[in-house]
Amino acid sequence: MNLKICLLSAVSASTLATAPALAEEKPLNEVSEVVVTGAPYAVSLDSTTTSVNIVNRAQLQAAPAVGLGDTLNGMPGLRSTFYGPGASRPIIRGLSGPRVQVLQNGVGLVDASSLSPDHAVASEPSEATRIEVFRGPATLAYGGSAIGGVVNIIDDRVPSSAAKDGPEGHLSASYGTADDSYAASANLKAGKGPWVVVLDAVKRRSQDYEAGGRAVSDILTDATGETPLPGDRVLNSDVSLEAYGVGASWIGSDGYIGLSVKRTETRYGVPFPQIVFTTPPEEGPVYIDLKQTRVDFRGERGIELGLFDRARFSVGYADYKHAEVEVASRAVGTVFRSEGAEGRVELVQRERDGWQGAVGFQGLLRDLEAIGDEAFIPPVQIDELGVFTLQRLDLESWGLEGGLRLDRRRLDASLVGRPTSPAARANGLNWASADANPSFTNVSASGAVFWRPTTDTFLSLSAARSSRAPTEFELFADGPHAGTGAYEVGDPTFRSEKVTSLELTARWENDRARAEAHVYRARYNGFIEQAPTGDMVDDAGVIDPDGELPVFLFTQSDATFYGGEIEGSYAIWQGAGRSLSLEAAYDYVHGKTNGAAIARIPPWSFTGRLVWASPRYDGQLEVRRVGEQDRVTTFELPTRGYTVVNARISYKPVEDRDLRVFLEGRNLTDQVVREHASFLKDIAPSPGRTVRVGLALNF
Repeated sequence: MNLKICLLSAVSASTLATAPALAEEKPLNEVSEVVVTGAPYAVSLDSTTTSVNIVNRAQLQAAPAVGLGDTLNGMPGLRSTFYGPGASRPIIRGLSGPRVQVLQNGVGLVDASSLSPDHAVASEPSEATRIEVFRGPATLAYGGSAIGGVVNIIDDRVPSSAAKDGPEGHLSASYGTADDSYAASANLKAGKGPWVVVLDAVKRRSQDYEAGGRAVSDILTDATGETPLPGDRVLNSDVSLEAYGVGASWIGSDGYIGLSVKRTETRYGVPFPQIVFTTPPEEGPVYIDLKQTRVDFRGERGIELGLFDRARFSVGYADYKHAEVEVASRAVGTVFRSEGAEGRVELVQRERDGWQGAVGFQGLLRDLEAIGDEAFIPPVQIDELGVFTLQRLDLESWGLEGGLRLDRRRLDASLVGRPTSPAARANGLNWASADANPSFTNVSASGAVFWRPTTDTFLSLSAARSSRAPTEFELFADGPHAGTGAYEVGDPTFRSEKVTSLELTARWENDRARAEAHVYRARYNGFIEQAPTGDMVDDAGVIDPDGELPVFLFTQSDATFYGGEIEGSYAIWQGAGRSLSLEAAYDYVHGKTNGAAIARIPPWSFTGRLVWASPRYDGQLEVRRVGEQDRVTTFELPTRGYTVVNARISYKPVEDRDLRVFLEGRNLTDQVVREHASFLKDIAPSPGRTVRVGLALNF
């Protein structure tokens, strides 16, 4: 029975912090930057009515070679779903999975990353020119499913502008000690006349990493009585990744049209409980072998069409496959295939007396299939269609903003002849009588009012009512999932998840200081979560006290989230292109459903940073404190708080070239770091003391 509790706890707990807050390293004047993601028309960062962060290319070049969630982890309100170094997705204000929309240039990835935490995002942060992060459900341009927020990975693979003075691009490389890792990326843009071509490539490798202490937590061993294996290395956590692409555009005086192709291949291990088993499990550790080919077709040009003066379109097609493979035998447990295309068209209105607006259309066609003896969802076809409008009136001292979206989502699942497992039957399911063709029609709306009482101050109050259709996993799962080590059971009777939210935003800045704060509350009707039932089963779903797999059931209830973020900076000294600044950030989120705690809600965090900036030298010293989390749900273990110290220095050796050499130390005091938002918190802590050296060249 102790082993069962151990395995159950290993898949029911929290997240690993591998990256300090990237987007905090921004100059005070960056708030005037134009945001691409929130709406089809331009809005400056200091005028957005919700919380937004931008990570630029320079910050991404100096960032660790990790997945998307770990890259953004540590920004206010953000954590990672860390499932080993190979798979991580952003958690925004305690929400993850399908509630956080991850986009590539405004179009969905058409991968499987939103369906399970062990599925990697099929896009590398180092490929991006910038990443924009929107918190909250008000981003209606990208779908009502973005209840938690939107992360838009923006690259230049389909170039929209020509190289200014001949070929341009970048090179970067780095090496890290904790996992004996190396990474390299390159990008080149060149062209003649109106034709522009872009080539890029990324490669990274890492071995099993060293933690700041024993892999298995004391809390887990005390709860189970199991004996952990010695050593501080997290086994089966190696990663191998390659991505390369090419794109070309025809660029005219008032627009462009272009096409790109990208190939991503990655192989990564899934960490497992490193304990002394009395009876070894029938199946050992697994690794995931992922491959995706993606084609993007985009364009934009000026038009004369009534209210509209600009049109743009974007279509992304992806052929995705990943296999969950047992390490020892190389036996394939499950293969996931996802093939489909998502596209959008936007018509942008001509600005008139502070009034901006746009209408848009979005569609998705996708086939998803799980193949193999352990396939736990049936083949599913998904089609979605959405139409939206966004409007903004900015009268300088005050203004209004609003949006409306209508979405239809239809699924066609192959349920004929599908057997119902004993675990599903025990929870009242019968696939023979289940609806194989559910359809959902959702209406989402948002509105905001903002006010500038002074030139230095911006205040806004925004409200949103958003709806999200259930995913194919939430509806149709029934079977063992090797990647998560659980037996998962869905519910085909789910209705759409609806949320009503309010957010108050305040910004203030002057020549030396900047501050920004957000306070929010969200009420969910029909909140869908995956919770352990306490039952153990075998691979066939037969309930057995001696079984090896815990049953996780998707359930639906009401929920409430509330919290806030505050961040700011102050220039202690500045002059002659040099500055010494103090930066700080704090975030907190609280979630409950029917009065009980929600699983994997991150605890509060506070980050303080001292930053030196100059033409040749940059440096920072950071201290980050994350609180304990003892407000846990059934079968979930608490997590102790931790404090980490990070430092970095970079040097520009050639005055007239954009070349930077950097040296970085992370977790310098070698702490054992376990973040509560990860399923693997009790078996895979964060890397211990790590030294990284690298360089980045832009030309």
